[in-house]
Amino acid sequence: MLTKSTIKFIKSLQEKKYRKQEQCFVVEGAKSVEEVLQSDFGVEMLVASPEFVQSVESWRSNIQIFEAKPTEMAGLGDFQSNDAALAVVRMKPKTEPVVSPNSFTLLLDDIRDPGNLGTIIRTADWYGIQTIIASEETVDFYSPKVINSTKGSFIRIHFSNADLSQVLQKQTALPVYGAFLDGEDVHTIQFPKGGLLVIGNESKGISPTVEKFVTNRVTIPRYGKAESLNAAIATAILLDNIKR
Repeated sequence: MLTKSTIKFIKSLQEKKYRKQEQCFVVEGAKSVEEVLQSDFGVEMLVASPEFVQSVESWRSNIQIFEAKPTEMAGLGDFQSNDAALAVVRMKPKTEPVVSPNSFTLLLDDIRDPGNLGTIIRTADWYGIQTIIASEETVDFYSPKVINSTKGSFIRIHFSNADLSQVLQKQTALPVYGAFLDGEDVHTIQFPKGGLLVIGNESKGISPTVEKFVTNRVTIPRYGKAESLNAAIATAILLDNIKR
């Protein structure tokens, strides 16, 4: 049975300061919870319908489990429609970002919108990008809106926060592609097998401190009259051309 203190604890994880304090975050929805149960993330607590609990019976060792009614589930997390499962998951220890010379690494310079970050993570997973390094100013990876927007892709991405200038200082052997309005047409570029792709802030683009490390300015040509592209959409187009 869910106690008031347990409910209070779960709800507190909606706020960044409590997530940081407890080193835990929330995953919602049957599919995402199933995926995280099978991943290398440590699941501390499962709150779910009796049907869901029964369906994951073999995964329940060392997990605190509470069965809950649909009305209780809907009030616990960010999804008002979630009536199946919610998991409290332990954050992974922070590690130094590792850039592989044989694949592309995605660098995010001050992405502020949780929906954008979640969609970028999901898109990166689709295109086989395994490493994302984000600036310290980028929205919290463990925010409920970010986690929910990834649709489970967060478990397959190695995500870390770092000073991007320091990361780029060490990568003199790899090309650094940056998204700009005045760059080379992305459709004409022959991309190598490895490199770094920098995506800038939604309104300001790539910061001057990061821009000086960009070796190749790229752009998505505009054929209509829109002022700009959404950061997540631009990331998808650029990754599609890199993979092609």
